[in-house]
Amino acid sequence: MNKRDSFNNRWGFILACIGSAVGMGNIWMFPTRVSIYGGGSYLIPYFIFVALIGFTGVIGEMSFGRATRSGPVDAFGYACGTKGRKKLGELLGYIPVAGALAMAIGYTVVMGWILKYMVGAFTGTVLAPSDAGEFSARFGSMASAFGNNTWQIAALVIGIVILMFGIGRGIEKANKVMMPVFFILFAILGIYVAFQPGAIDGYRYIFRVDPKALADPSTWIFALGQAFFSLSVAGNGTLIYGSYLPDNDDIPAAAGRVALFDTIAALLAALVIIPAMATTGAQLNQGGPGLMFIYLPALFKSMPGGYIIAV
Repeated sequence: MNKRDSFNNRWGFILACIGSAVGMGNIWMFPTRVSIYGGGSYLIPYFIFVALIGFTGVIGEMSFGRATRSGPVDAFGYACGTKGRKKLGELLGYIPVAGALAMAIGYTVVMGWILKYMVGAFTGTVLAPSDAGEFSARFGSMASAFGNNTWQIAALVIGIVILMFGIGRGIEKANKVMMPVFFILFAILGIYVAFQPGAIDGYRYIFRVDPKALADPSTWIFALGQAFFSLSVAGNGTLIYGSYLPDNDDIPAAAGRVALFDTIAALLAALVIIPAMATTGAQLNQGGPGLMFIYLPALFKSMPGGYIIAV
């Protein structure tokens, strides 16, 4: 039997889990939700759900994966097999797999947009607009334009190539580069935007608690969904990574680091994008899927070396 691929060390595993959790849910969706649902009024239930449900969910998935040393289908089959219902368990295991496939389709679209913006940063076309209104119009035309499939295919190919190298040489190495770069770049952007005129209004909005918004059930419902989505608690990715975790590793400690860094990443994104909105005079409660593609390019254009950071 061939030896099963594995992570090279503990931090490789943790960074891979953080990479699975830190994604579009943090950079793209979280600032949008904070914008729409009242800033601090959304953060309170989000933190509660991450601490009480998301964190324990990560522990559960890591433990489940390590105990069964398998993916969702075999893991659920094993669990139900103890009661003589292995086939039912395997059928249930296909549900998170199907969900992951559906999310991957959506992620591929957004990754295609990002690749197109990256190439546009090289050529200078992405940073050509003069204000946030023009950046918004450019994003709208780009997102709805026919012919974007090329960029989605390119994003898909990049993902496949990384996966072809396996766990240790593919996923682990990619996250050892991408995760530190992400945190460093957003820390730089956060420091820069803090000194821009009007940014203080963005900070006030993020940390202001509106009792009416806090009492709105939709705020809590979307915060719960964000906690699950952001931490990848879906019976799939974290479970699979857990199946590669050595028996002597501390699962609660690993899950705690994943939850902590995931939350930091989400806050970093919000502390960059929403104050950047404030510097343009935009309505801070008018979030949308294009926030990252409108206000980050506008921020890049205004900062020294922004063309390099945009790439």
